Amino acid sequence: MAEVAYVNASRIYPGTDTPAVDELNLDISDGEFMVLVGPSGSGKSTALRMLAGLEDIDQGEVRIGGVDVSNKPPKDRDIAMVFQNYALYPHMSVADNMGFALKLKGVSKSDRMARVREAARMLDLEAFLERKPKALSGGQRQRVAMGRAIVREPSVFLMDEPLSNLDAKLRVETRANIAALQTRLGTTTIYVTHDQVEAMTMGHRVAVLRDGLLQQCGTPRELYDHPDNVFVAGFMGSPAMNLHTVPLANGGAQLGSLTVPLSKPVLDAAAQRNLSQVTLGIRPESFEITNDPDGLPMKVDLAEELGADAFVYGTTDLSDEDKFTVRTEGRTPPTMGATIRLKVRPGDEHAFNPETGERLGG
Repeated sequence: MAEVAYVNASRIYPGTDTPAVDELNLDISDGEFMVLVGPSGSGKSTALRMLAGLEDIDQGEVRIGGVDVSNKPPKDRDIAMVFQNYALYPHMSVADNMGFALKLKGVSKSDRMARVREAARMLDLEAFLERKPKALSGGQRQRVAMGRAIVREPSVFLMDEPLSNLDAKLRVETRANIAALQTRLGTTTIYVTHDQVEAMTMGHRVAVLRDGLLQQCGTPRELYDHPDNVFVAGFMGSPAMNLHTVPLANGGAQLGSLTVPLSKPVLDAAAQRNLSQVTLGIRPESFEITNDPDGLPMKVDLAEELGADAFVYGTTDLSDEDKFTVRTEGRTPPTMGATIRLKVRPGDEHAFNPETGERLGG
């Protein structure tokens, strides 16, 4: 079994008082694909490197299979790591790159090549085993790096932004392949990315970090539908959630000329905290274009046609600084310069405490 656990794990780099990772508590089940996501400087790569043994742990511990490995060297942790830059030996063939760690372990050549060929078959690399890395594309090199990890048959795969050097089309294709391969192998995997689309499409669960602190951990759907705070709400989802601090009025939130009804638990939570305002969150797809004269007027600044859908960007009567994004039907989107009116689908709104950023109403 290869459960992974961070237990009050912290890392403070020399010369600073602010932890790069601050008392992280996170349990990862055997066979789970966990994605660590966050902006630059959030601590996600540091957390991964702490597990790998490449960064010291200043407080707490990390466990693999229930065993504290905080003081074990990387080679004794039964992990394999896939880096952003592939880290292949240029003078070795693909087969030799993939099998090199096994050679160092003293695995016989026949066993080594059997495992290399099996990994190459899974990764569609059989035709490239005799080539050198310089003769491969970026996507093929990344698959070789993954193959090198697979042949070691570790308890845990660690992947640090492995797709960031690939172009957009290849990135989409490769992330699908990684997710399918992880399902097939069933190996516990911790995957770091700054790309929330990658996180949403790959992970069984996603852990969102900011400034070294875990903000929320859950399935992609849980994070999208029920973010715990303003940061997670704004970070998860593309385009981002519309977030605006507006006054409370008439049993709801006053969004310009539009009153957005709020649930009783939200209103009660706001009353308990003596709030006169809330930060209202609305996903782009939760707006509907309406002919109702009481709808929120929005002047269209830009319409991005994406085929089946379109994203419409504009400003409202709140102020010229308050930008809104609306997802609409793609065949007949509003034209630039037009004014449309919006309403919010009932129950699709999110409300947050404007002082703390925490979700209101549970």
